[in-house]
Amino acid sequence: MEHRLTADDRKRQLVKIGLMMLRDKPIHELSIDAIASEAGISRGLLFHYFPSKRDYYVAVISAAGRRLLRVTKPADSLAPEQQLREMLVQFVAFIERRRTAYISFVRGAAGGDDFAVEVYDETRAGLTKRVLTYLGVPEVADERMSAEYLRIHAWLSYTEDLAIEWSALLEEDRPYGADALVDHAIDALQVLRKL
Repeated sequence: MEHRLTADDRKRQLVKIGLMMLRDKPIHELSIDAIASEAGISRGLLFHYFPSKRDYYVAVISAAGRRLLRVTKPADSLAPEQQLREMLVQFVAFIERRRTAYISFVRGAAGGDDFAVEVYDETRAGLTKRVLTYLGVPEVADERMSAEYLRIHAWLSYTEDLAIEWSALLEEDRPYGADALVDHAIDALQVLRKL
């Protein structure tokens, strides 16, 4: 006898399939038919769980943002400077491992899709808040118009772009390894904070 999935389990399965497919193509190129087929359900049943294609895309891109925050979260037992380094090590590794999906995430936001912009902004705010906490100024995380918040937010964009461009190069063509990229990002952060 076949085990039937609960509605929540089915939704999770469909989002997981979307995340898997997102590795190879941008969110707007995900085929609803291919996703339904992979799940072994009809297209119509997919729309029973997600009322529209956009609702499905929102669920997938939201899961991508949550995944990024989860995999870049260092152990609480580490010292703050170690937490910052570990977060960056995982951030660079995530971009390198899931470059196509990550670019889709960033470009979806850059393209102005409301849901992608919102998820990207929430994810970036979460990372910014973490960095500010590791730097010993967690109270700044709620002051989005402060110079320190804006500086950290912009530094994350710099680090992200550096990791995206670096990961596009063949390993033998990269001017430095991942550890050196992280060292550079931390050095750049220290310099920016003194300006």
